[in-house]
Formats: sequence, C-alpha cells, structure tokens
Amino acid sequence: MTVEIISVGTEILMGNIVNTNAAFLSEQCVALGLSCFHQQVVGDNHDRLAEAFKLALGRADIVLVSGGLGPTEDDLTKETAAEVCGCKLIEHQPSMDALKAYFAKRNIPLTENNYKQAYMPEGGKVLENPNGTAPGVIIPYKADDTGDADKKAKKYIILMPGPPGEMKPMFLSSVRPFLKKHSPGTIYSVTVKETGIGESSAEELIKDLIDTQTNPTIATYAKTGEVHMRVSAMAQNKAEAKKLIAPVVKEIKKRFGKHVYTTDENVTLEEAVVKLLKKRGLTITFAESCTGGLLSGRVVGVPGVSDVYKTGFVTYSNKAKHKLLGVSKKTLKKYGAVSEECAYEMAFGAAKAAEADVAVAITEIAGPDGGTEEKPVGTVYIGCCVCGEAVVKRFNFSGNREKIRDNSVSAALRMLHAELV
Repeated sequence: MTVEIISVGTEILMGNIVNTNAAFLSEQCVALGLSCFHQQVVGDNHDRLAEAFKLALGRADIVLVSGGLGPTEDDLTKETAAEVCGCKLIEHQPSMDALKAYFAKRNIPLTENNYKQAYMPEGGKVLENPNGTAPGVIIPYKADDTGDADKKAKKYIILMPGPPGEMKPMFLSSVRPFLKKHSPGTIYSVTVKETGIGESSAEELIKDLIDTQTNPTIATYAKTGEVHMRVSAMAQNKAEAKKLIAPVVKEIKKRFGKHVYTTDENVTLEEAVVKLLKKRGLTITFAESCTGGLLSGRVVGVPGVSDVYKTGFVTYSNKAKHKLLGVSKKTLKKYGAVSEECAYEMAFGAAKAAEADVAVAITEIAGPDGGTEEKPVGTVYIGCCVCGEAVVKRFNFSGNREKIRDNSVSAALRMLHAELV
C-alpha cells in the first residue's frame, strides 16, 4: 500500500509555520509498513487543491491530508475532496451536536460559518475530534454502491485538521487503526549513531553490506559531526523485524567499534557523554571563548546532568582567560589566545578552578574578522583534560560565524566522547 501526504495551508507555503505534520505522518506510515513516495504542500485554493488530490490519487492508495477544515471561506479542503471523490456534502447530526456542545460549554456564540464543519461527504467515515471543532473524515474514492468506506473502495482520502494538537490525537485514535487494517506488515528500524568517522569513510566501511542489502536495508544520513545509519526491515510483525535487523546492527557496531555511541534513535551525543561521565564517576566543566556557553547549554539540556556538571566558564577576553583559568600572560603574548598552548592551559585551568575531573576548552576565530594567513577564520583549538592528562586538536571550519560556532561545539562533544570511551 502506498500513501501520499498532502499538507494544506498557504501559511505553510509562506513559511509562517513549520510543517511538522508531514514529518509525524511519515514516521507513522513507516512504522505501519506503508510506503510514502511523495508529499505535497498546497495553498488554500480550490483548483490547486483539486489538482493535488487527483495527482495523489493517481499514484497512491491512500491520501493523508491535514489542514483546511476550519470554518472560514478559505477552508476548502473538505469541499474540494468531496467533489473529487464524487460525493455531496450532507449534514452529520452527531458532528452538529458536538459542535453546538463545544461552543455552549465555552459560552462562545456559534456563528453561521461554523455550521459548515458539521457537513460531511456522503458515504464517508467521520472521525471525532475531541480537541477541536473540525471532525476528520475518511472518504472512499470510487466506492461501491453502499458507500461503505471500510469495504470495497480501493482508494481513500483521509482528512484531518491542521493544528498538530488536533491532528496527532485523531491520527493515533482513529486513522492509525484504519491504516493498520490495510498494512501488509510492519517496518521496524534501528538507528546506529557514530561519531568520529566522516560520511564517505563510514559508507566505505559498510559498502559491502549496502551493495548486498535486500531486507533489511541500510541508509546513511550525515549530521553535524555524526553519521546515522538506519537499518530497517519489513516483516509481518515487530518481533520478526527485530530478528532480521539484529545481526546487521551487530556487524555495523563491530566495524565501527567505539565510534558508535548509541543505537537509540532518541539518544543524542551529549546524552551519551553524560552517561559515560556517570558510569565512570567523573565530574566535568567547560571553558569557552567564542562559543560563549553553547557547549555548556547542549550538555545542561540533558536530564540528570547535575550529577556530573560542576560549573562553566565563558572567558572571551585574554584578561578573563588569565584571571579565571590561569592562562599565563606569556602564553597569550607569545602564541595568542587562539593556539594549541592556550587551549591546553584553558583546559587544565578550568579543571583546577572547578575542581572537576574533566574539562573541555574551546578557543577559536569565528569571524567574520580576525583571521590571518596562519590562522584563518574558522581556526579552532579544542583542549580536553581527563584526570590530569590533556590533549589538544586543531580544527578548520568554514562557513559563517554561527556555523563555525556550532561545528566547534559538535567537535568538542565528539572529542570528549572519544576520550571517555
């Protein structure tokens, strides 16, 4: 079964809101074993909506639509979908009763335009919306004479409200069970996350696995300083899919060794670092220059970090580096603030000042000015001190100031992880 996702709303096209609905629906379809090959975003326009619906129905079995079910004149999704499916709109009494009860409970006047939300395509299966005023509906396309949306119709348009707080509960309670009946199986995925090996090198390590893949399949995704490898298998149920995936994941972990930091989709690199610190009973501090606390912010966002995080230092000026971290004036004068020697002393100084077991220091030229031929913009030195032993690495990043700072934080986390495993 193939699914196409259509997101309706001029505000999405204009960039006024982020289309999180499509991402949610895509993930849900994958979990159900349904293939999604296309997505569309279309504004609140009758002709373009009709064109989008016809295009989707021509290449998908089920069309999932969110948005455009409100009471205003530009909410045309339901009317257009009914027209494309050859259905007329009729009053749905349970929806009308629910609509009136919704407004009465809140002591809000029920205006004439709200009534349109209680009119549904004839033969459709109405989906209740306890979180709003717009019901959803499953409309059969080319249905049988009885108009039963659960029987002989080969294709369906499923309409859901646009607000995520209404769409998601409706999907989980009503749409997902409907789709599950039409799903040939389930797709289960495990994401192996590694850091320290670039995308091209990572792909080369598993090229033979990718070239011979059938079921499971392997897909690589490049993140900032990381590579995620998603291993997916289709089977009749989750347990069978897990059995198919297990040996592949095991082989990937064997090849990448300590570079793999998790196989949990929801675990971030900073969470893995905090877990390692807890496991080893170590405390940590950070000393940052141009990153201005970004590294601390990433790590402090991890629940339970108070068990390991002592304090942080933002030492932007040379004076602050000397006063708070004990970087010698001689070092600053001879080598400069952005140097291997300075990063080394910053890391040691931070560990001492915070009385922490581990310290990470970042000093860099983030630009747009300040670069030289020897140290161009994007030059970064990161020092990592663990239990009295320190290492410093130089990095050269490109891009604007924001990108260089973000890359520096990611590199610091990767370096820290490598020193802790």
